Amino acid sequence: MIYNEAIPAILIGLPLLAAFITPIINLASRKARNAFVIAVLAIEELLIILLAWHVFTDGIVIYTMGAKNPGIVPLQAAVPIRIVLEIDGMAAFMGLISCTVAMAAGIYSISFIKEGNGKSRYYTLLLIMLAGMLGMEFTGDLFNLFVFLEILSIASCGLIAYRQHADAVEGAFKYLVVSNIAALFVLFAIALFYAQYDLLNIAAIAKVMQYTQLDKIALVLLVAAFAMKCGSVPMHFWAPDSYSTAPAAITAMLVAASQASLYALFRVCFTLYGSLMDYQTIGLAIIIFGLLSMFIGVTMALPQKDIKRLMAYHAISQTGYMLLGVGVGLYLLGSSDFNVYGIKAMEGGIFHIINHAMYKGLLFLTAGAIYYRLGTRNLNEMGGLGHTMKFTSIFFIIGALAIAGIPPFNGFASKLLIYEACYKVSPILSIVAMLVSVLTLASFIKVFHSAFMGPKMHDVKDVKEVPKSMLVGMAVLTFVIIFFGLFPGWVVSHIVHPAVMALVDKTAYINAVMGG
Repeated sequence: MIYNEAIPAILIGLPLLAAFITPIINLASRKARNAFVIAVLAIEELLIILLAWHVFTDGIVIYTMGAKNPGIVPLQAAVPIRIVLEIDGMAAFMGLISCTVAMAAGIYSISFIKEGNGKSRYYTLLLIMLAGMLGMEFTGDLFNLFVFLEILSIASCGLIAYRQHADAVEGAFKYLVVSNIAALFVLFAIALFYAQYDLLNIAAIAKVMQYTQLDKIALVLLVAAFAMKCGSVPMHFWAPDSYSTAPAAITAMLVAASQASLYALFRVCFTLYGSLMDYQTIGLAIIIFGLLSMFIGVTMALPQKDIKRLMAYHAISQTGYMLLGVGVGLYLLGSSDFNVYGIKAMEGGIFHIINHAMYKGLLFLTAGAIYYRLGTRNLNEMGGLGHTMKFTSIFFIIGALAIAGIPPFNGFASKLLIYEACYKVSPILSIVAMLVSVLTLASFIKVFHSAFMGPKMHDVKDVKEVPKSMLVGMAVLTFVIIFFGLFPGWVVSHIVHPAVMALVDKTAYINAVMGG
């Protein structure tokens, strides 16, 4: 495959440029605007596949902004002072998630978002949101990580409040407050690094870090900030309100955005600090975050009557699986068991990130399809939709079975890896994880029975299948769910394992910027 060294910069710059062009095209033609946005998202998907292929086969990609040879950090600089994009296996893995979910969300939004004065602004914010996610995942600079985190948060906040209902504004306000607190934590941690080392580049700081008391304070701030942004218990209180009130396509995007913060958490723990910190202490802390998120998320989901709020709590619960898997891997790092059980745990946690983005995104899109036809999120006001919304019901079943970890769908493969590896650390971890899966299945059986089973609804007019663009958006994610479920071995060996090893191999990340 032909590879262009500017692809990392194009992936971030293209949606930013398109975001400002979209309102101009909207003045001429709404159809042209829709076609333009979908074309940009399709190009992003093709470019990220090309970039990921190159990274997984040839190694880390460096792009230095403004350099004559962008593949090399300029030697005349005593320290890396330019903006450097560094894409390793983990960054490329996360980019695949962001672009795939964004493409599905964009296609889905063509019909889901009603035409009006605000639709061009909706697409503008969606594109900015994608640029923010990719920027967080690709940047090799801590300050630019903060900048892209702010870009992502502002765009997300605007989209959560898009409908301008009271509950939507409340959800957006809570998201904004949490985002500002997290951003301040990150900025303060960056200031601590800059005061000590006069550096902002992640690889440069990692190479010279002395693990002083200030570095330990920075670690606590960064872990708290990114755990807060990814919706981990006990800092999850923003997620149910924000997820349930945002438009369905944006809720799917918020799942990917939360995972970008999860990526930042893992990057800090493995690459920035690595062997300097106490593996078992930090790993145990992440395991506790994971267990709390899993159990509290699923138990809070069970009594919910609002379908999107129920799914929001399940999103919190599923984040716990990712934290548990990677936490166990970090806990075992440095021990003799790591090469067998630690790597398997991390593979399960990282694999679950992409699986969760696909099936949770699909479930939120199916919830949006129900709302699109019925105008309600209340399960007590639904019933019999399986008679008229056959494709939506099929998509929901696939997503529900995947999130519950039922074979042959993708959730089963990643959860099985987590169960096996966690058992080595403590059988209780595996038991809790399996119990949460059982409760998850019970919860979605309730949803399916309430929404799709029973007699046809005669008191609701125009209850029919949703428009084709919405079905296509759901089909994109469904294809990935089925493919990953049928060929998990290929996915783990070609996509997940390189991402895991990129996190573990701190030296390769540092040497790519700083030299051997």
